[in-house]
Order: sequence, then C-alpha cells, then structure tokens
Amino acid sequence: MAGLRNKLTATTVRSTTRTGLHADGAGLYLQVTRNPNHGHLRKSWLVRFQGDTGRIREVGIGSAEQLSLSEAREKAAIVRKEAKAGVREVTERQKERKAAVLKQAREMTFAQCAEAYIAAHKTSWKNDKHKAQWGATLKTYAYPVFGKVPVADITVAMIMKVLDPIWTTKTETASRLRGRIENVLDWATVREYRTGENPARWRGHLEKALPAAKSKARRVKHHAALPIDDVPAFMKALAGQAGTAALAFRFAILTAARTSEVLGARWDEIDFEERAWLIPEERMKAGRAHRVPLSQAALDVLEAMRGKHPDFIFPSTHRGKALSNMAFLMTLRRMDRTDLTAHGFRSTFRDWAAERTDIQNEVAEAALAHTISNKAEAAYRRGDLFEKRRKLMDAWAGFAMACPRG
Repeated sequence: MAGLRNKLTATTVRSTTRTGLHADGAGLYLQVTRNPNHGHLRKSWLVRFQGDTGRIREVGIGSAEQLSLSEAREKAAIVRKEAKAGVREVTERQKERKAAVLKQAREMTFAQCAEAYIAAHKTSWKNDKHKAQWGATLKTYAYPVFGKVPVADITVAMIMKVLDPIWTTKTETASRLRGRIENVLDWATVREYRTGENPARWRGHLEKALPAAKSKARRVKHHAALPIDDVPAFMKALAGQAGTAALAFRFAILTAARTSEVLGARWDEIDFEERAWLIPEERMKAGRAHRVPLSQAALDVLEAMRGKHPDFIFPSTHRGKALSNMAFLMTLRRMDRTDLTAHGFRSTFRDWAAERTDIQNEVAEAALAHTISNKAEAAYRRGDLFEKRRKLMDAWAGFAMACPRG
C-alpha cells in the first residue's frame, strides 16, 4: 500500500499544466483547472474519503499556491482521521440504536403482542362474538400464566400449563385457545420479537403431548333446536312478548338468518318492491352477499319497526347502536325457554324443509347461506335459486305463523 502514496513531487506540482485530477495517493489529489475567460491555470488540493453513509465525499483543503505538497499531505491526513472518527461514531450510534430496538423487542410481553395482534386483525373479523371471545379466552387462561412474560421466553411448558387443566373438560375452548396463542406467537416471530419454533404448534408438536380432541375430549354440543311441531306454539308465545328484541327474534326465525345478520340489519338493505333483504358480504360468515326473500310475515315485522331508527332496523335503547347479541338470549329467558338457542331455529327450519317439503336439498342449503363444500358443484351452480327460495320461505312462514294445534 506504501507504493500508492506520495506519487507527486514538488516539481510536478509547480510545472504541470495538464488539467484534471493528479493523484498523490491516500485520497489526496492536485486539481488543475483553466479559466475559460483568460486561460489562467488554477491549482488546488482535494481530498476524497468515505463518509459516514458509505458514500465517497470530496473536500477542498486549499490552493496549491498557499499549501505546499507536504502541507497538503499533512492536512489530508487530518481530514482522513476525522472522517474515520466520524464513521466510527456513526457506527457506534447505529449499534446503540439496534441494541435499543432489540432490547425493546426482548421486553415485549405476550399480552402486549396479543393486544397488538387483535388490534391489527379485528377489522377482518366479521363476527362480533368471535372478536369478543378472542381477547376473552387469552385474558382468562393465558394471561395469568405468561401474560407478563417476554414473548421471546414463552416455552412449551408454559403452553402446557395453560392447556392441561381444560383440555378434556373444555375441549373446544382449549383447542381455540391453543390456535390463538399459536397465531400471536407466529405474529411475534414475523415482527422479530422472538425466534425459533412456535411452542404452541399442534401438528408434529403438541399433538404428541395432548390427547386427540375427537377421541379423548367431550363432544361439542349442538345448538338446542325446537321440535318442528312446536314452532307455531312458540311463535304465538313470542308474539306475546313486548319490545324490539321479540320482533327481531321473530324476523330471525322467519328468515332463517343468523343472529348477527339480523341484529346488524339496516334499512338500506331492504328492497320492499322486490320483497328482498340484501345482506352485504362484510356481514356474512362466508364473505359473500346473500339475498333473502321476505315473506309477508317478515314484511309485517319490518312495518312494525318503521320509523324507530334511521339506520338500524332493530335499534337498542342506546342511541346509534343495534340490539345487543344477548337480546335473543334474554328473550328466551323471559319466556322460560332456556332449553333453546336462537341459532337452533336454523336447525329446526332445516329439519322442516327436509321432512315436511319436497324441496331440493340445495335450495334449503342456499336459504341458510351455507357454503357448498363440493367444489365441482359450486363451480356449476351460478344462480342463487332465489325464486325457489321465495316459495320455500313463504311456506315456512305459513307453517310457523299457523295456529298451534290444540
């Protein structure tokens, strides 16, 4: 490297007339320029070095008439020294910032990551009950064990401490809880708050430590459904209940819709001329818009609710809000029918369609807005069977609102 330095001599500096840059070595250059107006030469010293950003920088250090070659070399050495010091200082600052970020990441607790995950994803969750359960299960079961633990330190032992007590007694809850913990830990890994395998992973991991849900755990209870022949009597009893919740419940039964779809129903979704209710895709479980044919009995409910609220068909007593998702449950309690669930009436409707009508299976499934599991069948079915479903819903209303036997 020594041969690359001190290429110029004092004689060369005085005598050279060639314009351009003449390298002395180690970043020092003699710069010769000619004034275009009178042709006089100008000679100056220039130092090139690598700046703190990694880019090459140039600094003029004086005229060759004022600084001799030896003085220019001394000054260039000072510039290089200061530049290196600056780069080192910047590098140290970068290391300090990176260390601070890593320290902050290391201190991110599981609870903090879970809250951040929920905040980032809740807008994509269509079901209000699902949103509430997501945070509730973590707060109830996971937070007491490792909520305040840095997410980078979560271990399999901690996961098992949460799941073991409820795996066989609350299997469905435990299974969902495990999946939620896994999602939060995956999110934290992507954000570089933790590294390594996910301790909550099921396949090839926790499945070796926990009994299979299907064989060891309790079976999931289905929603309690009313026997078909009891529907007219129930509808008569429901008609005797006062208030918005009872009307909304009747509308839900007559349309065979899900509770969340009915509670969030808006007036701008109703087409009175077509006697149809168009539920937008963002409020549907399957993420597809769904048309519901409205029977006269369903339209009568809507007429009873006209003028109650400008937006929501079934408003709550709180201004600007729809009915609570507990509204139907409270109605059943007032009727002393805690043996039933609102969702169970969809099962009753499906049983009635299968046993009391000759309607095709796909029409009944379309009325419930069920997703077609057979991909080939789904590809060939283009329409929504709306007119056939209208006849079905009119028949269902006629049956449900008929006078009960006896």
